[in-house]
Amino acid sequence: FCSPRLSTKRMLTGNDSLVTEFVLAGLTDLQELQLPLFHLFLMIYIVTIVGNFGLLTLIALNSHLHTPMYYFLFNLSFIDLCYSSVFSPKMLMNFISKRNAISYVGCMTQLFFFLFFVISECYMLTSMAYDRYVAICNPLLYRVTMSQQVCSALSLAAYVMGFVGAAAHTGCMLRLTFCNANVINHYLCDILPLLQLSCTSTYVNEVVVLVVVGINISVPSFTILTSYIFILTSILHIKSTHGRSKAFSTCSSHIIAISLFFGSGAFMYLKYSSPGSMDQGKFSSVFYTNVVPMLNPLIYSLRNKDVKVALREVVITIKKRDKL
Repeated sequence: FCSPRLSTKRMLTGNDSLVTEFVLAGLTDLQELQLPLFHLFLMIYIVTIVGNFGLLTLIALNSHLHTPMYYFLFNLSFIDLCYSSVFSPKMLMNFISKRNAISYVGCMTQLFFFLFFVISECYMLTSMAYDRYVAICNPLLYRVTMSQQVCSALSLAAYVMGFVGAAAHTGCMLRLTFCNANVINHYLCDILPLLQLSCTSTYVNEVVVLVVVGINISVPSFTILTSYIFILTSILHIKSTHGRSKAFSTCSSHIIAISLFFGSGAFMYLKYSSPGSMDQGKFSSVFYTNVVPMLNPLIYSLRNKDVKVALREVVITIKKRDKL
């Protein structure tokens, strides 16, 4: 998809003047791909909005789903709903417009909220892994361990980490000067593509990226890995074949979503920020920005018996109302 001419493009706001707006290059500049990609990502965005909003509504209205697991799932769906809406409208606009400009303030705002939600999702997924660890490894102490206070504290911590990480990255980005080049080699305002456009030293920013992103990937990854090691050990001790199969099914779904999210994120941020790696990272980021938020409602709910029962009850209630 990527054009080899992209790295040589320059959009000027005047001789040696400061950039007041950026131009998002998008996934590709090949005209024959614009309309197909528009329809593809529009469908992904619609499924993401409908799936996550529907799950939010279902959990909120059904008292049987007011448990720790669905509390975290509610927060995850909320994050995915907001997260995808930060960049998807602008991304879709890029496919059908000749010049997709975004103001400097708008770009920094998009960067902050994008990072806030993506980091929050990292820790919300970690909380969900811990919840599954307690449920499988210490089922008798589950209600005590995963009390309402603990669940609220874990969720608040996820949002706080998201805010701190987003503020650190955005604050460092605001100290940079952008002189002439303003074409962002991406479909959103992200850290590494912006660093390539700066006409001042980005050393501090690169250190912050390595430290903050390293923490936000390594800490959740280590916690999730440790949780699943204990979970796997407990599953292997389950005598019932049905019980083992059910536990494996739940864990495999979670692991697939986590692998896509953390794997593509690590590839994007921990790889050296050269133009070539940017092109590769741009496409790998599609997984954690577009695909994962769409799949989460399917992975964590539609395969779940409780959600199916709750959804069936809602459908029956709606049909009864229609008859009246």
